[in-house]
Amino acid sequence: MSEKIINLGIQIIPKSQTLDAYALVDKAISVIQQSGVKYVVTPFETVMEGKQEQLMAVAMKAQDAVLEAGADEVLVYYRMQIRKNSDVIIEDKIGKYVK
Repeated sequence: MSEKIINLGIQIIPKSQTLDAYALVDKAISVIQQSGVKYVVTPFETVMEGKQEQLMAVAMKAQDAVLEAGADEVLVYYRMQIRKNSDVIIEDKIGKYVK
């Protein structure tokens, strides 16, 4: 895997007959917050910044946390931006929009 910094967007959609979906998503976001990686939470996904191997490990822990919190199943969608010769930095893309 590349040593470049990438962006990984993750959307976790928990399925449960009895538990609140937002509370389950909060478990995933908590894992991301505690990981130490740079991240931005949006209404549809959370975008992380770092090395691909590190971000995939965080993503796996996040989905496991949702299952451990009681979800019956999870749908997980990933999107990654990877550049051949340079890093992908969140600030470069959205910095001018953040207040």
